[in-house]
Amino acid sequence: MFAAERRQLILEMVRANGAVSLRELARVVQTSEVTVRRDVRALEAEGLLDRRHGGAVLPGGLTRESGFPQKSHLSTAEKTAIADLAAGLVGEGEAIVVGAGTTTQELARRLARVPGLTVVTNSLLVAQALAHANRVEVVMTGGTLRGSNYALVGSGAEQSLQGLRVSRAFLSGSGLTAERGLSTSNMLSASVDRALVQAAAEVVVLADHTKLGSDTMFQTVPTELITRLVTDEPPAHDERAATELQALADQGVEITVAGQSAEPAGGESGPGHRPRREMPLPGQRRTQPGGHGGPGGLGPQLRSAAALSEGPVERGRVADLRRR
Repeated sequence: MFAAERRQLILEMVRANGAVSLRELARVVQTSEVTVRRDVRALEAEGLLDRRHGGAVLPGGLTRESGFPQKSHLSTAEKTAIADLAAGLVGEGEAIVVGAGTTTQELARRLARVPGLTVVTNSLLVAQALAHANRVEVVMTGGTLRGSNYALVGSGAEQSLQGLRVSRAFLSGSGLTAERGLSTSNMLSASVDRALVQAAAEVVVLADHTKLGSDTMFQTVPTELITRLVTDEPPAHDERAATELQALADQGVEITVAGQSAEPAGGESGPGHRPRREMPLPGQRRTQPGGHGGPGGLGPQLRSAAALSEGPVERGRVADLRRR
C-alpha cells in the first residue's frame, strides 16, 4: 500500500470512529506502528487530525466525545485485559459502584460470576450485562438517560447516590493525567462520576494506555483521590505512557498493568494462561542487583505485584508501582 493510500485509510478510520489507537491503525493498514506514527504526523501537519497519546483523534478532540458505537470498537483487546484483571479485585459479598463506559461494561460481564455482589450503577449497559446474574443484585440510579453512552445523568442520578457507602468505585473516562487526574468530555457525566466517587472508600480507574496523557474538559476524579489505576501494557516505544505512569505512582496511585501476551504453551501455567511476572514499564531501567532498587533489581518506584486475591477470572500478567 502506498503512503497516500495508507493515510487516506487512516483518515477514514479516524473520521468514522472519532479516535483510533496506533495499534489498531497499524493492524488495519498492515504496517508497523512506526510507519503509522509517521503517517499520523503528516496528517496532523495538514490539519486533518490531532495526535493524542497512543493514537489519533479528529481536530478539536478536547471537546469531542465519541458515541458508544464508536468507542465499543476501540482498543478491544486492551479493555478485555483490563477488565479481566480488575474483576479479580472484587470479592464475594462486596458492594461496589460501577460507572458508565465500554471498559466498565467489559468489567460487568465478568462480575456476573461473583456471588453475593451488589452493584450500584448509572449505566444501562452495565445493568444489562448483569441482568441475568442470579447471585448479583443490581441497583440503578435515577436520572435522565443520555443516549450517546446509555447512562443516567443529571440531578436525579446524583441525588439517588446521596448517603450511599460502598467499598470501591470502578470508573473510566476520556483522559488521564497525573496533573489533573481522570477527565471526560461531558459535564453531566463528570458530575455523576464525582457523586459515584464520593460514595466509595476506594477509587479504581480503568483506562487503556491510549488515554494516558490525554486531558479533556471536565475533571471527574483528581489524582489524589485515585486509589488504583488498572491499565494495559503500553508499547515498548511509548515513553510518554511510562512517564505518565511514573508520575501517577509518584503521587501515590497504585498502578496495575495487564499484559496481553502469553507465555508459550506448555509452561508452568499451561497453554493460553496470562502469567504474572516482574515487568519494567517502557523507559524504566532495571538497576543492578544489590543497588538502590533492592532485591530483584527493580527501580525505586517499580516492584513486582503481590498476587491479587483469587477471583473468578484468569489473572493477567501484572506489575504494580507503589510509592515507597
